[in-house]
Order: sequence, then C-alpha cells, then structure tokens
Amino acid sequence: MEGKIEVVKCSLLGSVLSNLLLVLGTSLFCGGIKNLGSEQPYDRKQADVNTGLLVLGVLCQSLPLLLRYAVSSGEHAVATDTTVLELSRACSFVMLLAYVAYLFFQLKTHRQLFEPQEVEGGDEEEAEEEAAVLGFGSALFWLVLMTVVISVLSEYVVGTIEPTSKSWGLSVSFISIILLPIVGNAAEHAGAIIFALKNKLDITLGVALGSATQISMFVVPLSVLVAWIMGIQMDLDFKLLETGSLFISVVVTAFALQDGTSHYLKGVLLLLCYIVIGACFFVTRQPAHQPNSSGSLLDGPMGPMNVQIA
Repeated sequence: MEGKIEVVKCSLLGSVLSNLLLVLGTSLFCGGIKNLGSEQPYDRKQADVNTGLLVLGVLCQSLPLLLRYAVSSGEHAVATDTTVLELSRACSFVMLLAYVAYLFFQLKTHRQLFEPQEVEGGDEEEAEEEAAVLGFGSALFWLVLMTVVISVLSEYVVGTIEPTSKSWGLSVSFISIILLPIVGNAAEHAGAIIFALKNKLDITLGVALGSATQISMFVVPLSVLVAWIMGIQMDLDFKLLETGSLFISVVVTAFALQDGTSHYLKGVLLLLCYIVIGACFFVTRQPAHQPNSSGSLLDGPMGPMNVQIA
C-alpha cells in the first residue's frame, strides 16, 4: 500500500531462501547430530513434488528478468514498455493455478504421499500418542490474536526499515532478505528442528518445503495480482542477484534431498549456502539510481541491476 515494492519482493524472496537453506539446513544438521547411530529416512515423493513446484516458480520469476535483458540488448522487441508487467501477471495466474492443483493433489488424490513415515527403533516416548496442548477453540483464538498483533507490528516494520538501514549502514536488501525472514520464520524454524530431533523428517520437510512452496507459488503471485487490483505496478522481476540466488538454492536443495535419507552433512551444506548468500547481500549497497517497479523496458542492458560493492 505504501509503494515499497522492493521491500515486498525482498522479504518474500528471503522467506523462501530462509525455509530452503536456514530452516531445512538447521533441522537436518540437528537431527543428524541427534541420530548419529541411525539413518533418517523420508519419503522422496513429497520432496520431489515440492521441488518441482519451486522450479516452476523460479521459471516464472526468471522469465520477466530474461525478457527485459533480451529486449534491452536488442535481441528481441516487444509491443509496449509494460510487457514485463503483463508477462508477470500472466505468470502469476499460472503459478496460482499450479498451487491449486498442488493442494488438490496433496489433500485429495495423493494424500498418502504426505503422510509421515513410521521410523523403526524410535524412542518409547516418541511412540506414544502425543496429547493435544490446545483445543480447537483456543488454538483458533490464539491464531486470530497473533494475526492481529503481527499486522500491527508489520505496520511498524514498514515504517522503520529504511531508517534502520541508514542508521545501521546495511542495505534494505540485506535487512529484507536475511534479517526479517529469520525473525518471521522463527516458529517454523523451531517446529522443524523439534520434529527432526524426533526423527520425523517427513514433517520437517512438510514444514520447510511446504512453507517455501506456499510463499513462492501462492503469496508471490497473489501479491502481484493484489497490487494490480490496487493500481500498483508490481512485477515478478526480482533482479539478477536475487533470482540467481533463488535458482541456486532450489537446485542445491533438490540435490540434497534426492536419495531419501539424511545426515548432518547435508544440513551443514545448506547452512553454508545460506551464509554465503547472506554475505553477498551484506556487502551490497543500494545504487544511486533507484529502479522503478513498473516493468518498464527502457533501462539499459545493465538496467537497474547495478550494485555497488562496499
């Protein structure tokens, strides 16, 4: 509503990166250390479905960027300067359609693929049926209350992120992509680690990959369409560095989950990838010329992608 489109894009991208690398990496590392003497199996089918959707999301977010570069380099031409914006909106509809199909697949036709596996040799306390801490009514009450509190805090964050960037000497990209998602994903982070320690990796993957899929395939395209309804021009061009980091993160995660078992080294690799990406955004600074978010193709070959290294 306040036109801070770059903050919206960076925070959404940071949530996906945090779930894929930080949350999942920490969970695999802690679970591997806790269960050194045994393998931690999980169902590859669930991971394959989520990573496939994430690849589709990266493709839809990469096409506006690639189109802008192709046009600015003179390789291709388009009818209007708002083609990137129009392509982004079309891709958003495709992403939402894919997410609806994913929900139908997960909840209706192939529910068995997303059921947690029974791990042999577990602790006795893990085998016992866990009692519910909250009833449905009390859980719904706290959910609504926390939603209201978070909405109020979000208003405060939006108004202070740029002054904080100046006072701390950090870029808005680093704060939005690295710091905010760490705080925002704290509950998911804790839950994923707890389930990994209990050798319930299917639930851990459901938390980490499921949240990343939801943000990438639902929240991102929904934000584009809601901005369109509000008369705000938001596209899927997340810039070169951000899109490249997302693509590499999805590829690394897919390779780490391809064999159906886990150990602590996989968690270490994912965490190191997150640290490297965080260091990259830490040294970036905002360019003197701030890019617009209208999807215009009038920028040069490097467009608004220039980054000054401190």
